[in-house]
Amino acid sequence: MKKIIYNKFDKKEVAQLPVAQFDGRIIVIISPGETKKAVDFLLSQPLLGIDTETRPSFKRGVVHKVALLQVAAKDICFLFRLNYTGMTADIIRLLEDKTVPKVGLSLHDDINSLHRNAPEFTPGAFIDLQDHVKELGIEDLSLQKLYANLFRQKISKNQRLTNWEADILSEKQKRYAATDAWACINIYREYLRLIQTHDYQLVVIPEPPAVEC
Repeated sequence: MKKIIYNKFDKKEVAQLPVAQFDGRIIVIISPGETKKAVDFLLSQPLLGIDTETRPSFKRGVVHKVALLQVAAKDICFLFRLNYTGMTADIIRLLEDKTVPKVGLSLHDDINSLHRNAPEFTPGAFIDLQDHVKELGIEDLSLQKLYANLFRQKISKNQRLTNWEADILSEKQKRYAATDAWACINIYREYLRLIQTHDYQLVVIPEPPAVEC
């Protein structure tokens, strides 16, 4: 039986789904000297998921630098606390690498934000999911709706507006950050499977009728 996917996924249905959560190993990197070993390991992997977190600003015109860069492999995720490490030569080496695909969502925004931390780096092998899942006919492109559509599971966003520059990240923050990067790997692999096998059926949700004034 083919997998049913939708061009648009109802937000109300997302709320009813079971929660998906990364359950692998999480390593927090807080000193510049730790970044080389972490980057060496990550660049030995076949595929990486990537995301960033920034301390939210509740004042007009105030924009903070990226505080966290999370990079996941299949069962391990490194959380680079950029507000402690800075953008070391090894982190830039990771971002400029052209050999290992790094999958994310709305990567243009993440890269622009990272350029506030280190304007000199040139992005390497990045794959933006939003540029690819459209080939399946999917129109709802948020991480939460994509994951719900493809896996019938919910990515919780409860920690999104927490303080990513806190002295110590909570376990919930760490798990949230790792889940977002790991989820990108899962989505990309499933996209490749569906594109190659055509083992899916797209259901197009009709637009609601226009309301006459």
